[in-house]
Amino acid sequence: MAGNKSGATGRLVFVLALALVFAVALGGLWVFRNFGKSDRVVNAEDAARTIERLYKSVDPDTAPPIKEAVDVEDMLDEAEELPDIDTNAVTVDGGAGATEVWASGEKSGSGTDGWMREMAEAYNREGRAVDGEAASITLRKVASGLSVDYIATGKAAPAGYSPSNMLWVRLLNARGVTTTTVTERTVGNLAGIALTTAKRDWLASEYGTTDLSAITDAVASGELVIGYTNPNTSAAGLNLLAAALDRYDSANPVSETAIAGFTSFQANIPFVAMTTQQMRDAAQRGSLDGFVTELQVYQLDADLQRNYAFLPFGWRHDNPLVAVDGASDHDRAVLADFATYCAENGGALAEEYGFNQMDSYDSESPTPEGSTLLRELEAYKQAKDAGSVVIAVFVCDVSGSMDGAPIQTLQSSLVNSMRYIGTNNYVGLVSFSGDVTINLPIARFDMNQQALFKGAVTKGLRASGNTATIDGIIVGAKLIEDELANHPDAKPMLFVLSDGLQNAGHTLKDVEGALTGLRIPVYTIAYGDDADLASLKAISAINEATTLSASTDDITYQLKSLFNANM
Repeated sequence: MAGNKSGATGRLVFVLALALVFAVALGGLWVFRNFGKSDRVVNAEDAARTIERLYKSVDPDTAPPIKEAVDVEDMLDEAEELPDIDTNAVTVDGGAGATEVWASGEKSGSGTDGWMREMAEAYNREGRAVDGEAASITLRKVASGLSVDYIATGKAAPAGYSPSNMLWVRLLNARGVTTTTVTERTVGNLAGIALTTAKRDWLASEYGTTDLSAITDAVASGELVIGYTNPNTSAAGLNLLAAALDRYDSANPVSETAIAGFTSFQANIPFVAMTTQQMRDAAQRGSLDGFVTELQVYQLDADLQRNYAFLPFGWRHDNPLVAVDGASDHDRAVLADFATYCAENGGALAEEYGFNQMDSYDSESPTPEGSTLLRELEAYKQAKDAGSVVIAVFVCDVSGSMDGAPIQTLQSSLVNSMRYIGTNNYVGLVSFSGDVTINLPIARFDMNQQALFKGAVTKGLRASGNTATIDGIIVGAKLIEDELANHPDAKPMLFVLSDGLQNAGHTLKDVEGALTGLRIPVYTIAYGDDADLASLKAISAINEATTLSASTDDITYQLKSLFNANM
């Protein structure tokens, strides 16, 4: 009996020891499962597993494919894409018979962005007369690039136009509109890159200079990360595009050499921003070493001055004033009188508001012709993705709160904006209410996929039910992750079109870590007067995307700008 007990005890000890060794081995495999992997890879793998688990819990349906022929003639023309001009605020009303001037936001807005607004108000208070007729100014706040689109398409036009820089005037001329320069400068400003002081010092040490040539070389080599705004709409963004191309080949900035140089630079730009705030938020989170801004903004921001150096580039932003083709003789005389009034009376206010600094700076190159700028923008459309493709999923809200005008606007805006999506990209579409439906699996956006996309949008989206926004995002992210296996170098993007009024499904907390790990930016477009902007902004803030608040009048134009910048 004793021998049997001893043998049994030995066997038990052996089994326990074997189990312990097995457990230690498994534990070691678990502990060292990520050995040699970067944090990014580990986070991505964990995130992918989370998305897989959440996707199974959502359990989306798949809709049958619906095809609808894509007819370019059915799409809005460029003028129809633009919202009514009255969506752009009149900041000074000069009354009946006033001469209307459109001016960029940094001088026609409020507070320290209101230099020209205050000058127009002061001018109007004087009750001036020009050639025996009453003279007054109506000032409308319109972004520089948007003004060009209005005027060039004939949608609307002012008597006077004051963009941030002369590049926009040249573009307007190249699009067939004659202008007469009243003054090349109403108030002085510059474009530049706000670069962290540590990176500025490093750049000076490594490259011996901090000019645009050094910056573009450092970005191209992956040693510097900066952000800039869409050159189709932003004065600073357009300036950077033109200056970078000029830096690579000043004799022919649209040569193969120049475009190849810009492509190498663009390959290391993480995203093209829709707004300056998007870049600043990314910089504050440590995602960017620097970003494009204007000197006036830098001068008025103590935090920027403490943490960043301002490095000017390109051509001056001296806020010219031009008379637009069709302006009357009286309007032209009033514009000249107003320019003189601003020059004689606006200096002190301009300095107080951050203008008229670094006046000795000027570009070594002449201002590009408008025809060159048009070719540069066309080259940008082709080169901005630096040979990589975009994998995008549109996540559309079809809940009951979107019924009526919101869903109709969503459908028409997507159909009319789809022409701005490059055909080499990969696109899918998901819709959500209380449940989620895959309306269109991801495929290359060729003519066949475009027809399926149009059919899914126009015939497959019907509004009813609850709002499970995050569930829709989970499904979109899963589709993107699956497609990235086939195109590992592609840029992933989610576009969420919604009023943001979530009341069902998973929460942002459930998916936030996974989205961060996967690094999928989620652009949100808010529909309706009651849209929950705070919730949509929280979603977009995760990976340096942005939220567009679009009225039913301007959503098509907003989407056009968004797709031109990113797809």
